[in-house]
Amino acid sequence: MLKIPEKKIKDILIKEGLITEENFNKVTEEANRLGQDINEVLISKGIVAIDYFYNVLAQYFNVELANLTRRQINENVLKILAERIAREKRAIIFDKEADGVLDVAMEDPSDLATIEFLEKNLSAKIKPFLATPLDLDRGFVLYGRFFAEDFKKNIEENIQASFRQKAGSIEEAAAAVPIVAIIDNLLSYSLSLRSSDIHIEIFEDEILVRFRIDGVLHEIVKIPKEVHPPIAARIKLLSGLKIDEHQRPQDGRFRHKIGAEMVDVRVSVIPTFYGEKVEMRLLTATQKPLSLRELGMMEETEKIVLDNIRKTFGMVLVTGPTGSGKTTTLYSVLNILNKSEVNIVTIEDPVEYDMKYINQTQINNLAGITFANGLRSILRQDPNIIMVGEIRDEETAEIAVHSALTGHLLLSTLHTNDASTAVPRLMDMRIAPFLVAAVLNMVLAQRLVRKICLNCIESFQPTNEMIEYIKRQAKDLRLVSDFKAPTILFRGKGCMSCGNTGYAGRLGIYEVLNIDEATRRIIVSPNFSLDDLMAVARKNGMITMFEDGLRKAALGLTTIEDVLRVIRE
Repeated sequence: MLKIPEKKIKDILIKEGLITEENFNKVTEEANRLGQDINEVLISKGIVAIDYFYNVLAQYFNVELANLTRRQINENVLKILAERIAREKRAIIFDKEADGVLDVAMEDPSDLATIEFLEKNLSAKIKPFLATPLDLDRGFVLYGRFFAEDFKKNIEENIQASFRQKAGSIEEAAAAVPIVAIIDNLLSYSLSLRSSDIHIEIFEDEILVRFRIDGVLHEIVKIPKEVHPPIAARIKLLSGLKIDEHQRPQDGRFRHKIGAEMVDVRVSVIPTFYGEKVEMRLLTATQKPLSLRELGMMEETEKIVLDNIRKTFGMVLVTGPTGSGKTTTLYSVLNILNKSEVNIVTIEDPVEYDMKYINQTQINNLAGITFANGLRSILRQDPNIIMVGEIRDEETAEIAVHSALTGHLLLSTLHTNDASTAVPRLMDMRIAPFLVAAVLNMVLAQRLVRKICLNCIESFQPTNEMIEYIKRQAKDLRLVSDFKAPTILFRGKGCMSCGNTGYAGRLGIYEVLNIDEATRRIIVSPNFSLDDLMAVARKNGMITMFEDGLRKAALGLTTIEDVLRVIRE
């Protein structure tokens, strides 16, 4: 991120009344301890909104904001600069002025060396603009769309080259240039499309490659079945797996450099009827936890979460299905709690973010490190805060509950559909109701919805049929009977920037079950029922995920269709 002198940041924020000098000095100490820029800590802690901060930066460096999420990118001009250089220099050419000057969105518009490099190589004057990470992402997505035809052509050429090349062993075939090029192309193309996962699936007569983009799978390319063995072997080699093992699932990981960006790739290989299916989860190595607001939490939800995570003991659970962003939320919470006066220890499967000054333990079944016995060992490490990646079984649940009862704040995830069903789920794990009531501070349920593309967003009035459908959904989901559907909604028309999907990026929708005296009485009641628990929670002001999604749809952040899609999953 672009640097700005700490004294200047301090003067601006104190003048605006956003922070006191004492609190700023504390944030500075924390940033130095974590090895982060002061601006990153200010944003992640929610002290300064990211939009406000970039406006401050633009004024300080006397440049305009690129604002590429709302400004049209000249696609012909974009192509002037190769994607490799654009990623390396963190710069996007988005327009050309009448006098031939190129408008360039830059991560650091004060970087004179990059400006000089671009002017020399492009033989043109450069006008720098300040780019946010979202601005750069939008430009890289466009590069990805342009790359689509070249990608398929490159894949086909490398497949043909692999057929012509005779390798003596599977190891030699996996290390051959065409196979290496195929994997590199897949990873590069996936990153350019902001994909989170690559699925390589083998069927009777072909290999199907699919990318998960903004939570939805898209078919990318089909490959002849004959190149499956060296492709699978190549990925196994990279991730340290056994090449000659084909009958058992294997998990590994590797780090891959694409341009100037490092990507951590988590690999899972499982045997299927026609061969091994490979799944690769992509995590940007430089990715840092987001603030609660950046995750998508609105003010009242953020306040309840902050109140509960600041307690010194008890249990905070995040629930939802696989891929709903639970771990990302927990890491954001850990980032808030990461202070010099507390000892934070985690047990995870796998460790997805490397966090400074947090002691992270990886599950290793071969070495006997499971959630249960790993948690037992953690308790002997004098922790203040414990994060358990997931509560899966009775033994882990029992140890977690007793940890939370004995002076530790315990954070974990649970697979339930909503917040209230976490209570009977714990009871199913043989946790006594009085213990559930005593230990539970809060349950946060969540889903991830796709954000409307800001480049092609439009408003519209919902039809009567749509309004009636929304009301029926509200009734099915046990919302209040007088619920009113929005009168104006938003959608993306579809454009080059979003691949004609109408969506770009994701954010969370949430519901919070705040455990107070009234809910505790319901939990310990001999006649406990979910209906009673929900009634008390609703009386105390709980907002369901569906309602949170509708609010965000009314604000133009997402669509009703996507909210219903994830709620019904």
